[in-house]
Amino acid sequence: MIFRNRPLVRLGAAALLASGAITAFGAPAHAAGTETDLAIDVVGTRVADGAAGKLAFAKVTNKGKNTPSELGVRIDVSKLDFAKVAVVPFAEECDVEPGSQGPALVTCWAEKEALPGPGETIDLPVVLVKLVESLDKAYSAPVKFTIISKDDTNKDNNTKSVDVEFSKESGADLTVLADDVKNAVKVKNGKIEVTGDLHAGDTAQLIYEVVNQGDMPTAGLKVTVKLPKGVTFTETEDECEYAADNRSLVCTYPELPFIPLTQFDGKGDDVPGGEFYHLLSVGADVKAGALKGGTVSVEPILPAKGLTAQSKVIKRLPKNMTPLQKSDLADLDPSDNTDGFAVVVAAKGGGGGGVGGGDDEGGLPVTGAKAGLIGGIGAAVLLAGGAMFLVARRRRVVLVTPGDEKPTA
Repeated sequence: MIFRNRPLVRLGAAALLASGAITAFGAPAHAAGTETDLAIDVVGTRVADGAAGKLAFAKVTNKGKNTPSELGVRIDVSKLDFAKVAVVPFAEECDVEPGSQGPALVTCWAEKEALPGPGETIDLPVVLVKLVESLDKAYSAPVKFTIISKDDTNKDNNTKSVDVEFSKESGADLTVLADDVKNAVKVKNGKIEVTGDLHAGDTAQLIYEVVNQGDMPTAGLKVTVKLPKGVTFTETEDECEYAADNRSLVCTYPELPFIPLTQFDGKGDDVPGGEFYHLLSVGADVKAGALKGGTVSVEPILPAKGLTAQSKVIKRLPKNMTPLQKSDLADLDPSDNTDGFAVVVAAKGGGGGGVGGGDDEGGLPVTGAKAGLIGGIGAAVLLAGGAMFLVARRRRVVLVTPGDEKPTA
């Protein structure tokens, strides 16, 4: 499932593919819908010299008032040298059109449950991977992403062309993914539980994940969160400073180092990132619909020269963070340092985008929908051989993990 609804996307896509959990990008979806306005953006397309690869993201946002009946993303990779690098959409099934020396176009479709409602965004993870041990010099090539939907009424924001760059520079490279906020929650026995769709007056939970996809460690982390109008922070945290209107904060964690993700083996106390959350209060007078304009931005606090291994260990874990399981340089690729989110408020008595069922839902555990997806990039990079599925002669392709192969049509 890889063109995935934000409430479904996880940064551990490789592991999820192996478990069969990814289903949002597969057969083309056809749902009841009408004309709307879809826009695309692409972030995270610069790879550090010492990293074998990373996850970039094609982000499709619904800026209209209706849910589309279909949505696909077509990627033009015809300019890439597939003897050196590969750009692979992390989708279970995609259509591939071959070119003269490799693939030319790859098209992935969103499934029905992943189609974005008004104000919502879905992400298509894209693996950027080296197919050689190292590159003698920096390599870049243009790749074009295009939205495909018969319901889209504005073609001006349907295409995004980016240069995919495998640099010869080293540095930390933070990536942040924030979930759209669509569920009400409650705190019960010290645990946060989902209670159903989010309504005016409810408590909600913003969840985001931060991971270092570069080739050098950070020394700490700075996070800036801005909330949509009508939403405020429910609690205060020691490491954070809040604006007077309680709609924005800046959290500084000077002793929260993240090692490079591809160096993470899960055996020590050092981690490449973690999942964070903040509890939110939705105003009682807020009207149903998507409250837009929320953002999460991250900045690395960089280590002084001569960083020791001991200084990579986290000394004090923030209360609102869960660590991932299993210099003088700025962030190498700042394009993926900010992610937007919407707070989707359901009408009273009506269906919304959350987990339905009200307080009788039974206390579902809350975890970030995207938690773990970036954590799987190490496994994704090991799928370099699988990335070559694009060169296969078959037109219909299913991306699977080694040992889990299945026939394609």
